Amino acid sequence: MTNAPTALQLKLASQILSHARSSGWQSGHHLTEDSLQPLLGASRTPIRAAMAHLAEAGVLERRPNKGFFLKDTPASSEPPADGEAMEDESETYLAIAMDRLGQALPDVVSENELIRRYHLSRARLRHILARIAAEGWIERRAGRGWAFQPLIDSLEAYRENYRFRQIMEPASIRAPEFQPDPVRLGALRDQQSFVLNQGYRHLSQVELFEINAAFHEGIAAMSGNRFFVQTLARLNQLRRLMEYGRPLDRDRVQRVCQEHLGIIEALLAGDKAGGAERLEAHLTDAALEKAPTMSGIRIP
Repeated sequence: MTNAPTALQLKLASQILSHARSSGWQSGHHLTEDSLQPLLGASRTPIRAAMAHLAEAGVLERRPNKGFFLKDTPASSEPPADGEAMEDESETYLAIAMDRLGQALPDVVSENELIRRYHLSRARLRHILARIAAEGWIERRAGRGWAFQPLIDSLEAYRENYRFRQIMEPASIRAPEFQPDPVRLGALRDQQSFVLNQGYRHLSQVELFEINAAFHEGIAAMSGNRFFVQTLARLNQLRRLMEYGRPLDRDRVQRVCQEHLGIIEALLAGDKAGGAERLEAHLTDAALEKAPTMSGIRIP
């Protein structure tokens, strides 16, 4: 890849690494555009570019006429040098998120301020800012600097987010156009099963959020209605930092995976009504269980 990766390609590269960890892929695992499309919800061209970027970073191996293969597991204790740089970027990304959550960063920041605060090169910082911009919680200003975007800023707003999801997400399954996609559902089932049995022990708060969002957005994508997908993606963006700051209950992660798997099995069996009911109950329980843990979290 001769040109610098775009914000979308960086986001997809990060998601590919997250899927590798959360699905338990081992060294030598073959990655293809077709296998990643159901997980990433993107077209083949940016996925291919993201894999090329990971190959340049030393995480994937590009074999002529065969494609891309995982060079080492992202959770490995000895990642390649460029892989270590990507891990460092993830740590800085989370530090920025937590500082924003704790009001240590103002609404508008300059690149020079961030470079000094986090001891980064400008190129490394721009990689991280491109990822954050792709996730929707920062934008480059027309003049100079970057502006953090409004997110969920109160416990009541968090509850409102869940109340809306309790209506919208089951409705996406009940829509006449909803068609269960066995390939996508199978990929989601494999990922949820891995998290249930192994991943819940070591995956980070950020990775678990991405996996959860991918499940819910993956179900909505089968509705055949772009507005369900776009609205849910935006709702997930709005709650991202709030979720990062919530205490991580790994036992609860297992319970959530079990509920997700129940929804998947109902849809694979063609039981749309049962899947919608399970999803509605899942969201209701999540709102009741999670809201009390948010009371001490503040977002500007």
